Amino acid sequence: MFELHPQLAKDTTPLGSFSLCRLLLMNDSRYPWFILVPERQNIREIHELQDSDRRLLWDESAQLSRTLAELFKPDKLNIAALGNQVPQLHVHHIVRYTHDLAWPAPVWGKLPPKPYYGAELHKLKNLLTHAMHATLRPI
Repeated sequence: MFELHPQLAKDTTPLGSFSLCRLLLMNDSRYPWFILVPERQNIREIHELQDSDRRLLWDESAQLSRTLAELFKPDKLNIAALGNQVPQLHVHHIVRYTHDLAWPAPVWGKLPPKPYYGAELHKLKNLLTHAMHATLRPI
């Protein structure tokens, strides 16, 4: 049975699930920052996924990326699967702008997270779930 890593659970808000991945929102309002986590046990690296799951991960990543590009019009979309702090396979999708506070550096460790609050979180959650309603199901 799939279990989300405790650090991811602590740092994110769940938005829904695709066929393979759970979609999470990082609780840092400085950047629209989303994370896909394949709902498979004991997977640390992309190459450990079965071929069909690996293809599905890339399809879901591309779908999320297209939606983020359409909704946020970023200057750059950073996509990364690092896993240095959290070993469970997860793929970051971070909307970046040349005017954001960390630009052009990576966002990790640059500034302390600025949490979302109430209406701001609700608005972002609704925006994304509405845009992806055809493929994103509630958790």
